[in-house]
Amino acid sequence: MPFPLYLLALVVFAMGTSEFMLAGLLPDIAADAGVSVGTAGTLTSAFAIGMVVGAPLVAALARNWPARSTLLAFVVVFAAAHVVGAVTGSFAVLFATRVVAALANAGFLAVALTTAAGLVPPDRKGRALAVLLSGTTVATIAGVPGGSLLGTAFGWRATFWAVAALCLPAALGILAGIPGGRARPGAAGEPALRSEIARLRSPRLILVMLLGALVNAATFGSFTFLAPLVTDTAGLAKPWISVALVLFGAGSFAGVTLAGRLADVRPGAVVAAGGPLLLAGWPVLGLLAGYPVALLGLVCVLGALSFAVGSTLITRVLYEAAGAPTMAGAYATAALNVGAVAGPLVAAGAIGAAGTRGPLWASGVLVLAALLVAVPFRGVVAGVRNGG
Repeated sequence: MPFPLYLLALVVFAMGTSEFMLAGLLPDIAADAGVSVGTAGTLTSAFAIGMVVGAPLVAALARNWPARSTLLAFVVVFAAAHVVGAVTGSFAVLFATRVVAALANAGFLAVALTTAAGLVPPDRKGRALAVLLSGTTVATIAGVPGGSLLGTAFGWRATFWAVAALCLPAALGILAGIPGGRARPGAAGEPALRSEIARLRSPRLILVMLLGALVNAATFGSFTFLAPLVTDTAGLAKPWISVALVLFGAGSFAGVTLAGRLADVRPGAVVAAGGPLLLAGWPVLGLLAGYPVALLGLVCVLGALSFAVGSTLITRVLYEAAGAPTMAGAYATAALNVGAVAGPLVAAGAIGAAGTRGPLWASGVLVLAALLVAVPFRGVVAGVRNGG
């Protein structure tokens, strides 16, 4: 894989740390802001809303801008949003900074996905996506647990400062390693924006976007409320939140790495094997969450399955949107983050109805919905053009 892909993954690591770090900070933020944990969880949805709206909007605006300067600008805005978030005493302002940070993240990821697709041969998009998403999974292994420990020791605001500081080496990496040309290296004769947007009329594209959104909603829903599950349901001390996050991240890294090798050639097999296991896994975790050993083990397994299936479906979005070369990354980002918006909202409602295990039951229902949609159209999921 080209070296610039790994520099882009470094930025995704910083942004992924921010996106997921609230999973270990929600109780402290809620207490500091004087709101419920469920209300604090809407900060995750605020971030995801910015990602959903920002991905297609910013990608459309930036489709003819130089890649390096565009990516750098997004990183600067992202850092500034975290500085404001670290100093504000208002939950409303904090909510707004999450939306702004998400817009910057969405723009960056949309352009980065397009850049990555242009750096590799057309049949290696899955591996390129796996390299980018490795930044996210490493964030769950190192960045998010580290942020949780930092927040436990010095308060949640220290984590926001740390994310802002991470943006400096990320910005230097962009300047040093990303070519100064257009957002999609080597692109020529790109279709008009109207034509690229028209790709959204494709039933196949809409189907894989929907499936990706459902699976990622299940993942984000339970992940967002992992902290109270660890402390309240399993009865573990706060430091064990970081352990659970590390295990989830380790599983995620393994899942996305495996999927990166199979998503280009055997996407149907990944979904067919991983989907039913996810369907069983979330309810099983709900039943066994009160047992610390079972909780920690299943968190790792479900991290692997969630990211293997989820990243494979997002790769399918890139393939089905091949006729929209500058907007494909935006469609993939939007699909991913529609799930990130819906998941925590559904999970927050499930907490009110069923307690801390509620998000796990909700995740099982979301995976069931995805499988019910996928089974009649398994040829599309597998990338078959004449049978799906």
